[in-house]
Amino acid sequence: MKHIAIREASILGGCLVFGFLVLPALVFFVGQNVFGGYGGDGYGGFFSALASRVFTFNGSAWFLILSPYLALQIVRLVITGWRKTAAM
Repeated sequence: MKHIAIREASILGGCLVFGFLVLPALVFFVGQNVFGGYGGDGYGGFFSALASRVFTFNGSAWFLILSPYLALQIVRLVITGWRKTAAM
């Protein structure tokens, strides 16, 4: 049981790091290429605005940060359901 909790905590931690460091950079650069220049101070301004929203518990900012973990959990649930229905 302890190893499952450690594995899940590691997965959550890795997804949080990805969601807080890598995903905002991807969102910023894709947004720049699709919609044009960001009105703030470039990526630094974008990341600063996102970080301030995360620390004030803004729901949309937390959704962005947690989206890798949420997507992984959805995939895991679908695979589990698929295996259970295939075994019937």
